[in-house]
Amino acid sequence: MEQNTMNLTLKVWRQKNSGDPGGFATYPVKNISAEMSFLEMFDVLNEELIREGKDPIAFDHDCREGICGMCSMYINGRPHGPWEKNTVCQLHMRAYKDGDTIVVEPWRAKSFPVLKDLVVDRGAFDRIIQAGGYISVNTGSPVDANAVPVEKEKADAAFAAAACIGCGACVAACKNSSALLFVSAKVSHLALLPQGAPERRSRALNMVAQMDKEGFGACTNTGACEAVCPKGISIENIARLNREFIGAGMSGE
Repeated sequence: MEQNTMNLTLKVWRQKNSGDPGGFATYPVKNISAEMSFLEMFDVLNEELIREGKDPIAFDHDCREGICGMCSMYINGRPHGPWEKNTVCQLHMRAYKDGDTIVVEPWRAKSFPVLKDLVVDRGAFDRIIQAGGYISVNTGSPVDANAVPVEKEKADAAFAAAACIGCGACVAACKNSSALLFVSAKVSHLALLPQGAPERRSRALNMVAQMDKEGFGACTNTGACEAVCPKGISIENIARLNREFIGAGMSGE
């Protein structure tokens, strides 16, 4: 075996569709470079499966740059794998050693039904975003960048909340499958900025209502969501969402 390569055993969840009970299948992978990304390692495995006339493993991916959040995998009991503030596509095989066994599963949440293998339907997140509605803006000539002053503290907090990529790791990590970290990040982003003020209260009410409709659980207050978030979204946003929601309810909107 060449230096900086390894042989591994993968235990991967295989499931034909949402109605199939599914189960684990074991695959040996050999001569894997330590510098490969986790998804590249899966590409190698799938190429081998195709050569053998077998069905390749279905998994979500798009940008492979840690931006889109599509690469949702539960690896050895942790969403996105062992590295902190990291997505699967940015996880490299040097995180493992020769002879390791790696268990890979899809997100486990009723609101994220499995479509096939490691691919889940995260349309619930899209519907929550849609429930948030629009932002009222004045059309016409562009305004100067400094025409609407924003306090630096609020601008920084809004920017941090906007970093959420909607991958669903927070839901996967929560024992109640709560989506509050995701929803709170989206609500906080706009609630902190003057551009989001006109629909601020209705946005909080509508997004929380849609979240509940989708069947996500209640917050556990354990912080597991923040711990696995690839963008380090703070649970302080959940406290802000609670204030926004209560305030909107008291205003009668």
